Amino acid sequence: MTDVKSETLEKLKTVSVATLCTALYKRGLRNQVIQDVHPVKAKGVNMVGPAFTLRYMPAREDRNTLAVFRNPEHPQRKAIEECPPGHVMVMDSRKDATAASAGDILITRLMVRGGAGVVTDGGFRDAMRIGELDMPAYHNRPSSPTNLTINEAIEINCPIGCGDAPVFPGDIIVGDDDSVIVIPAHLADEVAEEAVEMTAYEDFVVEQVKGGATIIGLYPATKEENLEKFAEWRKANNR
Repeated sequence: MTDVKSETLEKLKTVSVATLCTALYKRGLRNQVIQDVHPVKAKGVNMVGPAFTLRYMPAREDRNTLAVFRNPEHPQRKAIEECPPGHVMVMDSRKDATAASAGDILITRLMVRGGAGVVTDGGFRDAMRIGELDMPAYHNRPSSPTNLTINEAIEINCPIGCGDAPVFPGDIIVGDDDSVIVIPAHLADEVAEEAVEMTAYEDFVVEQVKGGATIIGLYPATKEENLEKFAEWRKANNR
């Protein structure tokens, strides 16, 4: 697992998923956004942390009675207790929100243990309570049935697919109020650095466009005069 600098994680808290998409696109990575997941409730701050994963498989009725939750080794419960502080728990729920991936009690426990966030391509039960927690959470939609209805938690901290995106343990997960993206750990430092630079220029562009400027020659910057204006703007705004 590649170590990612703490400074990198801080930088990723300041940039949008859209900007990160462009930075990864430049590197040939086109499918890193977790599709069809949304914030349970917008937080106004980015979720950032290494991925800790849980994989579900289709349930088989004789293996998935309510009694399995009494087992202290049950992978869903065990994953909640093993997810390291500062990590984002990412669940492969087979893109099926027919039944819940987890509920508010488990997600509250994850928060209390120091989790940086949680993502599923399925749904959460008690979503209204999860939305009020002081931790970002992302899902497809609310779902009340227990996960045992359709899923069996089968493997912890393994490579998964979540919303059609590949997720490897330790990849850096970033979520904003729009969506969630997966950054391969070995690219995180350079992508964060570039995204911060891109964000500064995009903020400059928005200000110019609001002031009536044309985007031609400005976005992207193909006129030297715009780069000179940006340098002056950046100095004046301490960016």
